[in-house]
Amino acid sequence: MEPDISRPTIAGLTGGIASGKSTVAAMLAEAGARIVDADRIAHQVVMKGQPAWQDIVDHFGKGILARDGQIDREALGSIVFNDTEAKKALNGIVHPRVFETMAQEIQSLAEAHPGDLVIMDVPLLIESGLHASLPIVILVYVPETMQQERLMRRDGLNAADAAARIRSQMPIDAKRAHAHYIVDNTGDLGATRRQVLDIYRTILSGAPPPKAAVRQTPP
Repeated sequence: MEPDISRPTIAGLTGGIASGKSTVAAMLAEAGARIVDADRIAHQVVMKGQPAWQDIVDHFGKGILARDGQIDREALGSIVFNDTEAKKALNGIVHPRVFETMAQEIQSLAEAHPGDLVIMDVPLLIESGLHASLPIVILVYVPETMQQERLMRRDGLNAADAAARIRSQMPIDAKRAHAHYIVDNTGDLGATRRQVLDIYRTILSGAPPPKAAVRQTPP
């Protein structure tokens, strides 16, 4: 079950790998937004003993388990990274559980904080098709060259491995066409924060979002 995301105070947040999406999510939270973090939920639903954990073990075998019985994310990742069918199978197990939990969290937040902005922080928001049901999509943008530089610095990858990680995702420039608001994260934190606050205030004002692919930056 996909979350009910028809409310105008619910927006999706996405970006490419190493684009700074987590930083922007933290800024939105500081401003007062309520964050529903898909990565956090995805970790929860595959914990040992959860239904998704069992389904993953049944499909991929016990070789993807760590000593403590939890799923070894590195071992599983090495299987699905270059295998489209394996990745599709994994997503088919995990995504429905993530959507169900997100729906529950969104409902709880909407009831407890009806005037607040709820942000769905989803790395693969556009790839999953979930963006199509959202009234507002916010994209954190940096060019691929900067993604690669940041990924190499952050994760200690060489240029080839960093480029492969980036290529495994939808190109960030292609994501722009699906976004109503774009946070240009190529500058310093102050510049990013100003954009984030401007977008946050605009959404809460009730102003209709611009058409997708229109960059929104502060004056």
